Amino acid sequence: MKPRTKFLIGGAIILGVAAYLMVSSIRQTGVAYLTPTELAQRVKADPAFVDAGVKVGARVVPGSIQRMAGGKEYLFRVTDGSYTFPVLYRGIAPDTFTDSVDVVVGGRMGTDGTFQATELLAKCASRYENAPTPKYRNTAGYKAASSRA
Repeated sequence: MKPRTKFLIGGAIILGVAAYLMVSSIRQTGVAYLTPTELAQRVKADPAFVDAGVKVGARVVPGSIQRMAGGKEYLFRVTDGSYTFPVLYRGIAPDTFTDSVDVVVGGRMGTDGTFQATELLAKCASRYENAPTPKYRNTAGYKAASSRA
């Protein structure tokens, strides 16, 4: 066998193994990102999906946040406008977690219909927006550049 053929076969084997490792690691650690309606449809279609870890992007229903005794357990409802479900989160909530804020909750849907969240991310509405910039600059005191030396 020619050295070039051996090199190509060896390269193909290495690329094949690398591709297999990438695909298998994505399958093991990949998490679906769904809306509440999509999650409800998947659970309805396949009851075994209840145990699957997912992330859900939704909005907190105004007036639904209940902070349990001890301060590290929250019960609230989230919605995407067409489907609403309760979420139970145990942990420290972000400072921006309030009514009507967009959130991403990560966890599993319980058999009782309550989402058991292990992760809670809240969107900050305006805190990190850019400062307004003036439409024009006061050019007083600036000299025009000259190409003459």
